[in-house]
Amino acid sequence: MKLKMFVFSLLFGGIALAGCGTAENAEDADRTLNGDGSLNEFQEPTQLDPEQEMSSRLGYVRYNKEELDQNEEDKVIRMDRKQYADTISRLLLRNDGFTEVATLVTDEEVLIAYNQPDKIERDKAASIARQTAYSVIPRFFHVYVSDKPVSFRDIQSLQNSTTLSDDYDATLDSIIEDMKKAPQGDEFMEKNLNKEDREHEQYEQYE
Repeated sequence: MKLKMFVFSLLFGGIALAGCGTAENAEDADRTLNGDGSLNEFQEPTQLDPEQEMSSRLGYVRYNKEELDQNEEDKVIRMDRKQYADTISRLLLRNDGFTEVATLVTDEEVLIAYNQPDKIERDKAASIARQTAYSVIPRFFHVYVSDKPVSFRDIQSLQNSTTLSDDYDATLDSIIEDMKKAPQGDEFMEKNLNKEDREHEQYEQYE
């Protein structure tokens, strides 16, 4: 009987010591060393709100050709045109002098209406607007800009249309022709785009 009590005491004491050691290790894990070797309580990183967390994340994908062929057969590339329009407008408004911008993105065109900045020449403002769009969209798009006040109304008239709407093509062509009467800036962006690349870039979009 005494032997059993002795064995039990040893086991209980060992478990207690192990528990203390675990607790001490857990406590030490919550502390870090300062530069002078002294202990410093560990501080949890500041929690980000959902919007900050989403905007801070990086985007990464990796495929090989075989995986792409297997997974993407008979699929088309989807484009969020509204997101493109939103991004272009926001970026352009970050330039000094631009206080109002409207952007319409179709399947092949980007139409941008903006107020004419007071301290920027019209041609330069048009170049800034076009360069902003080309920094966001795929290279096969054509960009048209206008500082004419009526262009805001013209672009807005198509906001609820689709590429399948009646008279869509005719209305779009008419708006573009009117926008081209405003300065379009220099042509350096389009000159730098290889024409052969434009012809061979195959993108399919749908609503």
